[in-house]
Amino acid sequence: MNNYSKLLFLFFLSSIACTSEKVKDQISLEGRKILVNESPYFIKGICYNPVAKGDTARNFKPLTEDLALMKEAGINTIRVYSPIEEKAVLDEMDRVGMKVIIGFGYNQDGKFDILSGTFIDYVNRFKDHNAILMWEVGNEYNYHPQWFENDIKNWYKAMNDAAKLIHETDPSHPVTTAHGDLPDSLALSMGTEIDVWGMNVYRWDDPSDLFREWEAISTKPMYLSEAGGDSYMAISKAGYEQGVNEKAQAEANRNILKSVFANQAVGSGVALFAFSDELWKAGNPAVLDPGGWAPNSSGVPYDGTPNEEYWGIVDVDRNKKLSFEVVKEAYDR
Repeated sequence: MNNYSKLLFLFFLSSIACTSEKVKDQISLEGRKILVNESPYFIKGICYNPVAKGDTARNFKPLTEDLALMKEAGINTIRVYSPIEEKAVLDEMDRVGMKVIIGFGYNQDGKFDILSGTFIDYVNRFKDHNAILMWEVGNEYNYHPQWFENDIKNWYKAMNDAAKLIHETDPSHPVTTAHGDLPDSLALSMGTEIDVWGMNVYRWDDPSDLFREWEAISTKPMYLSEAGGDSYMAISKAGYEQGVNEKAQAEANRNILKSVFANQAVGSGVALFAFSDELWKAGNPAVLDPGGWAPNSSGVPYDGTPNEEYWGIVDVDRNKKLSFEVVKEAYDR
C-alpha cells in the first residue's frame, strides 16, 4: 500500500469513528412541553432506589437486570432521590436509552446537598452527560416546615437560589422540584427559577383534577414526580381484601396511568413510585413489614395507608408483580 492509499485508509477509519460517536441530546422546553432534540418528550418514568434485602444503603449491583426489566416495561426515564456518583452507572443507563432526573436533597451532611452548596459540584461534573434529563431540587419539603425554622419560605428561597445557580452553571438542562401535590401561590411566586414543576400526588386512583388545577394557575410544564399505589391493604376496603394485594395495586396504577396519558396536553408524564420493594423502610430490612409513614398520605389507594415497603412493580428479588404488566401496557405505546 503506497502512502496515498494509507492516507485514504486512515481517513476512512477516522470517518467511521466520527460517525459512530454519539451526538449529545439537546434538552429544551417549549410552552408546556419538554423537548429532546426538538421533539416532545413524555416521561414514562419510575422512581428508583435499589437497596438489597437486609441492607439500608443504595447499591447499583442489580443495575443491568433492572435496566432490562425497565426497558421491557417501556420505561424511558429514571428518577433518583440523590446523585449517582458512579459515572459507569450513568453510562450504562445512557447506553440503553434511559434519561435520568437527578435529585438533590437539602441537608445530606455536605454530600452534594443544597445546604452546603456542594450540589453544584455535581452539576459541573455531569452537566455534559447524555443521560441527564433534568436536575431536581428537593422532594416534597413543603410538608416539612419544621426543617426550615418552621417557615417554609426559607425552603422556597433556598430552592429558587439553587435553581438559579444551576441555570448559571448549566443552561442546557431544565431544573425541576418535587413538590408535595399542587404548589400554592407562595411556592409559585418564590419559585420563579423552577422550569418544570414536579408534583408528588396521591389522590386515590385518579389525579385528573390536578391537571385542570395546574392549567388554571401556570403555563409551565409539569409532571407527576410520584404517583401510584402499594400492594398491601391495611384494611379491607372498596372490594379489596386486607393483606398483600397485588390486584389493588395493579388496578390503582392502571387508573392513575390512564389519567396521566389522557392529560398530555398539560402534563409531561409521570415517575411511578416505585421500581422495587424497599424492605428497609419499616421494621426488619431483611423481610417485608407492613407499616411505615409518609406525610399527607391519606390519598393512597385503596386504604389510605402508605405501607412503605410494598410499592415496587417488582419485589426485592425482581419477581414481577401484577403492576409490572399494567405499566408495560401503559408505557409501551
